[in-house]
Amino acid sequence: MSDAPWWRGAVTYQIYPRSFMDTNGDGVGDLPGIIDKLDYVASLGVDAIWVAPFFRSPMADFGYDIADYRQVDPLFGSNDDFDRLLSKAHRLGLKVMIDQVLSHTSAEHAWFKESRESRDNPKADWYVWADARDDGTPPNNWLSLFGGCAWQWEPRRGQYYLHNFLTSQPDLNFHHPDVRHAVLDEVKYWLDKGVDGLRLDAINFCFHDQALRDNPPKPEEKRVGRGFSPDNPYAFQYHYYNNTRPENLGFLEDLRALLDRYPDVAALGEISAEDSLATTAEYTSGRRLHMGYSFELLTDDYSAGYIRGTVQNLEAQMREGWPCWAISNHDVARVVSRWGNGHASPRLANMLSAMVCSLRGSVCVYQGEELGLTEAYVPYESLQDPYGITFWPTFKGRDGCRTPMPWNGGVNAGFSVGEPWLPVPPEHQSLAVTLQEGDAHSALNGFRSFMTWRKAQPALRWGDIQFLDTPEPVLAFTRRHDGQRVLAAFNLSDAPVQLTLPDIAQATPINGHGLAHGELHGQQLSLPAHGLLFARLD
Repeated sequence: MSDAPWWRGAVTYQIYPRSFMDTNGDGVGDLPGIIDKLDYVASLGVDAIWVAPFFRSPMADFGYDIADYRQVDPLFGSNDDFDRLLSKAHRLGLKVMIDQVLSHTSAEHAWFKESRESRDNPKADWYVWADARDDGTPPNNWLSLFGGCAWQWEPRRGQYYLHNFLTSQPDLNFHHPDVRHAVLDEVKYWLDKGVDGLRLDAINFCFHDQALRDNPPKPEEKRVGRGFSPDNPYAFQYHYYNNTRPENLGFLEDLRALLDRYPDVAALGEISAEDSLATTAEYTSGRRLHMGYSFELLTDDYSAGYIRGTVQNLEAQMREGWPCWAISNHDVARVVSRWGNGHASPRLANMLSAMVCSLRGSVCVYQGEELGLTEAYVPYESLQDPYGITFWPTFKGRDGCRTPMPWNGGVNAGFSVGEPWLPVPPEHQSLAVTLQEGDAHSALNGFRSFMTWRKAQPALRWGDIQFLDTPEPVLAFTRRHDGQRVLAAFNLSDAPVQLTLPDIAQATPINGHGLAHGELHGQQLSLPAHGLLFARLD
């Protein structure tokens, strides 16, 4: 399958620019910093990078509130810097995906500044405006993801506008054809520059119910949030009317038609819906998105049964599309802390990376995942995330996974000569890149070794998947492609396990991946704590 599109089975490395590498001493990472570290990224054996938003923005939500889709924010550099980044990445064999935040803009965007001035200007209907009810209250009960009412009063128009996120992130009105055309034109600008893919933030939030119907209440036992504060009232509703509307499918098909004009370009949608797996299957069917990923493996639930059930559920529904998996990103606690039960270690980090990179689909890994970085403690006085500040102390927000990359054991871990925008936790100093590179048993070297080995395994990159009925805490499955069959087994606990594998006739262990492995004698499997085993099935 050497002629497969690059994104199919690819491992994409997510870069959060603010925290990757600072070159001008202002304490915030920048595009020249990414350029400087691209050789390191290429050395990891990944296929692509996904660069989180770097566009002009007031940074109320750290770049996910875009004021100009076509301009690099001066905080991160210039458009010329992005061109240099793209060129160097391609020379190194890395594809480049960029974030596109299409459902909303910043309140500082020129479109919104014009729209809010009156009810009859050329862009008056480009955002979601609604009259107050007779008593002056908002038009319905919709809630913001960041807590509280999703409607904000605008005195210039004497109306409310919709914001599914911060009040400074007004939602575009995708029911207006001019909005859809304008958004696609903004996307085209970056495709013309030569980007290889788009990561589409909150892509199921583009359309709203035009009748503005109230969302129904959700029973208390079903108020389960993913990555959200447990006391966020957002979980109190079924969000049937403020997102994931059926009209969105037509827009995705228009977006795909644009993408199809460019060779080998991919779209990855971030999907958080009432039934995210069903929506992912729907959004990747036909000529829509190439891939979709949800928050299903970004939860606190960490068991073989949960992972197996999640993947099988998606497999049963996804007849045409291609999944993408992630166990860490910039919105949730780092995975070795979230799933490590206080036992974070290089072996755990490597086992988790190998596990997610062995599932059927593509994978996004988050910067620092290869180092086994733990979730950082950020004191209240240092918090930057508006979400964490609002819900502190029961929920401390997302700053703990956004602290700077530790490059060396020097001042600020080599991230910046200035004061970093978030503090570098002391425990990350010992996990710095330069220190791990000199340790043959480090998480970093284990990650590199596995990625090199994975590239030569067609079954892990493109094959189908079938799970074995194994007891907790073992996750086991087979991957098969073009005559190659591979058994993969993972011990998700911090204690050794032994079990009899069902339905295995003849298997030969493979040890070339460089990670801690178990033993297999006939059907008898032994795995060390957080151990794994790959075997060739004859």
